[in-house]
Amino acid sequence: MIQPRTMPSKSVTEQLVTNQVDVKMTDQGACRFCGTSLRYTVVDLGMSPLCESYVSCAQLNQMEAFYPLHVFVCEKCYLVQLQEYVSREAIFGEYAYFSSYSDSWLRHCSNYVDRVVERFKYDRNSYVAELASNDGYLLQYFVAKGIPVLGIEPAANVAEVAAKKGVATLVKFFGVKTARELVAQGQQADLIVANNALAQVPDVNDFVEGMRIFLKPQGVVTVEFPHLLRLMEENQFDTIYHEHFSYFSFLTAEKIFAAHGLTLFDVEELPTHGGSLRIYARHADDDSKPVGARVAELRNREMASGFTQMERYSTFDEQVKETKRKLLEFLINAKREGKSIAGYGAPGKGNTLLNYCGIRYDFLDYTVDRSPYKQGKFLPGTHIPIFHPDKIRETKPDYVLILPWNLKEEIRQQLSYVREWGGRLVVPIPAVEVLA
Repeated sequence: MIQPRTMPSKSVTEQLVTNQVDVKMTDQGACRFCGTSLRYTVVDLGMSPLCESYVSCAQLNQMEAFYPLHVFVCEKCYLVQLQEYVSREAIFGEYAYFSSYSDSWLRHCSNYVDRVVERFKYDRNSYVAELASNDGYLLQYFVAKGIPVLGIEPAANVAEVAAKKGVATLVKFFGVKTARELVAQGQQADLIVANNALAQVPDVNDFVEGMRIFLKPQGVVTVEFPHLLRLMEENQFDTIYHEHFSYFSFLTAEKIFAAHGLTLFDVEELPTHGGSLRIYARHADDDSKPVGARVAELRNREMASGFTQMERYSTFDEQVKETKRKLLEFLINAKREGKSIAGYGAPGKGNTLLNYCGIRYDFLDYTVDRSPYKQGKFLPGTHIPIFHPDKIRETKPDYVLILPWNLKEEIRQQLSYVREWGGRLVVPIPAVEVLA
């Protein structure tokens, strides 16, 4: 039985005593969607810094803030979630992640634009908006087709890059207030795109209601997010970090959108980020887009997999612990053999992995990243230095640990030269694997 974190009922108490489980009587707040008290833990990754708070040389000897990475599941709506420990302004006011540094992600977005334009017949008379539009990585492809766009992005530093690409960008957080302001100016969207943004909003109701307000009567919303089913099946615990407030099954996403008068009429399963969903939503009273067969198929598959049963969430914590043990075993053995180990990438997921596993520069000599914004800084918490990718060719490590493992094929091609000196590439998730 999954462990409650507040005073349980008598029958559950008896079971927990039998299993010798320590239950803390603490108030863990309420579900951000339905308001139900949060009592049940999915996984506890301990204390961790904000994953995009890269450390400068001047900050190395300063105090660094750590916050709990304790994940709960709501027993009513099954939304998996972190509490909000830091304001969204503190996280996203200036952001270190630029989407355009991944070639495979850009191809993914370009293909999406081609498909959605063809499917829904968008043209110069259409209006496309993206929420959390980052550096214009996606909207640039609509611009190239002559389709009017608006990016809405809270981080001014990345919005500035988008503007240089010709992507008109509003530097604001999106929600009901912003949506009403846009509607008052006579703006509503034919297409609203939100890629990997739904998980990053602390007030999910405000965000989805804002989409409803901003969407034209026969408009379409597409949202991409990491699929909870894949996250749990493939042990992708490093996808959990403070910037991600929520983790969605299709079942829970459908409930949230329905509560705001939006119907999910299609869904696609994607390989991105280790396994994501792209959901398609429309106004509930828009009968021009019938609900497709993939909606019922995925809904039924998740139900069959137990995502409406609390027991389904109870085994994940032990899976995570075992992954930590195996990764540390590999690193310890490699170091005892005198091997050198470098990292590739400085992604948010890598910072969760390294901090949870206690991997610092005693195991990882350094890491590299293509983003100039990160080069010359240090990873949060672990203080592993970040260099330009040329550092790998210069130092010739025996192993390169790929931290953004979801991009392993792209990175594998970029690092093919490592074989010249007998180096090997390693991925940590879903299990430690030395790539051939």
